[in-house]
Order: sequence, then C-alpha cells, then structure tokens
Amino acid sequence: MIEDIKGLHHVTSMAADAAENNRFFTDTLGLRRVKKTVNFDAPEVYHLYYGDEIGTPGSVMTYFPFGQMPQGRRGTGEVGVTEFAVPDGALGYWKDRLAARGVTGLSEDSFLGETRLSFDGPDGDGFALVESAERGRSAWTGTDVPPDAGILGFHGARMRLRDSAATAELLGFMGYRKDETDGAVTRYRIEGGNAADTIDLETVAGGRTAAQGAGSVHHIAFAVENRAAQLRVRDALLDTGYQVTPVIDRDYFWAIYFRTPGGVLFEIATNEPGFDRDEDTAKLGQALKLPTRYEPFRDRIEHLLPAIGA
Repeated sequence: MIEDIKGLHHVTSMAADAAENNRFFTDTLGLRRVKKTVNFDAPEVYHLYYGDEIGTPGSVMTYFPFGQMPQGRRGTGEVGVTEFAVPDGALGYWKDRLAARGVTGLSEDSFLGETRLSFDGPDGDGFALVESAERGRSAWTGTDVPPDAGILGFHGARMRLRDSAATAELLGFMGYRKDETDGAVTRYRIEGGNAADTIDLETVAGGRTAAQGAGSVHHIAFAVENRAAQLRVRDALLDTGYQVTPVIDRDYFWAIYFRTPGGVLFEIATNEPGFDRDEDTAKLGQALKLPTRYEPFRDRIEHLLPAIGA
C-alpha cells in the first residue's frame, strides 16, 4: 500500500469563458487567484488557479477556459461534484449570497452527518459547500466574504461511476480507507494528510457516460510532499500495472498522470515548489506567468489571451 498520499492537491476543470470564470471564483466564491498562466499544450488558453492566500495544496481549483467550447455532459466516469469546506454555521450566509448572485442548482441536504449546500458553476459544474472544522486552515480575506464564512479549501470530491469496485480498490492501494456508505455513495478517507481528505464514490449502474466539455473536471490531483515521494508512488503504480506518465515539470509542482479503471484521470502532484516560486506572496496571480519555452512569444500570447480583470 502507498503511504505517501496526503489528500487532494488540486482539481482542474474546463470553462467556456475566462472572464466569467475569473469573476465567479474571485468575486462570487471569494477565492484568491493565485496564478495566471497558460496551458502548457495550448498557450493561447489560460490556466487559472484559485485558492487560499498562498495556494496551499488541498485548496486550489484550476481551470482551462477553452474559449467558446461546448458544455460538457454530466454522467459516469467523471468527478461529478467538487466539494469545498466552509466553517460550521456558514451555509446560511452562502445560501443567501449565491441566491443573490443568481447561482443555480441551490439545494441543501446532509450526508453522513455533514450539512451541504450544492450549487452549479457558470458552465454547469457540480459543486458543494460542506460545513467542516477549520483544522488549521483559514480563508482568504481579500474579498467581502467574512473570515468566519470563507472557503477553507477542499473538503473532497465525489466521483460518479458505473461500477466503483476497481476504483475503490485503487483508493485503498493509495492509502484511503473505506468509511461509511449512504445509499449509492461510499466515502473513503485518508489519515495523516491535509484536510482535503475525503473521496466519495457514487455508483450509478447503467448511467450514461459523461462527455467532457465546459464544466467538466479534466483531472483530479493528489498531493505528495516532494519528488522523492512522487517517484515512490510512481514505482508502486507501475508495479501494479498502471500506465503512468513520466514526471512532468509544471513550474509550481511536478506531476505524473494515469487513467483509473472508472475513467477518471488522476494526477499525483508535489507540494513543492509552490506558487510563490516566481511571485511575491502579496502579488500572487496578478502578472501573466509563462512557461520558459513560451517566454520568447510573450507579445503574441498576450495579444491572443482575453482580458479577465484583476
């Protein structure tokens, strides 16, 4: 069994409009934009990162806004819901705030004793706010969201699968332990990591397969402390028969990727070097940062990228 996974690192999704995406996460949800860069494979497309003050692993939601791409189709074989943690008692504030901003899909319920508020993102993304203990985390205070209500980081994520058995086995190999089951949903939790420590598997037998597009999660990333731990995880996955990419330098972390039995793309990302490697903490996310190979083309790239505001 792998012992190096520390919970979630980040979740990366796709969007149709960069400015709308930026407004939703920085204004409506009150997260900090911690990095403004570009897609490594498509430099005419932003890669936007939102999180807490410093982009702590376990707090970062990232997006590829691919222009006017079609909306994705919800279904099986995907991360269907990305869950953010908020302080106990904060859901009333968020219900009023999201309703006032015209956010759709608002629905309050509970799961395994946790109070939840589900809602849609701008492209039909599936989100939920979950009341949770702070567990050493604090919200970004640079917006009008009160500190005692702000988003603390991820709570976890829920995957929708036709058959969850093989993915459950994989999670167990990655260090997650089966927790509780409520209906078609089973929770898995990892101990000794960060506070973004839950994965829920929802079995939807016979459900139609998801089609990726705007509002779809592209991949979900799990955290390891450093490159040495990442190599141990990679070796363990290869020994188990998974096809894993070589280590890829993503400037702010190193990454490896592999496809899971249920169809979801997993990434293992390092906590190092972090988002302050090329910007002062006070100015995170303000300037356009480019991978080194694209720096000679900065003028052309800046001309192609749409304005998104502060």
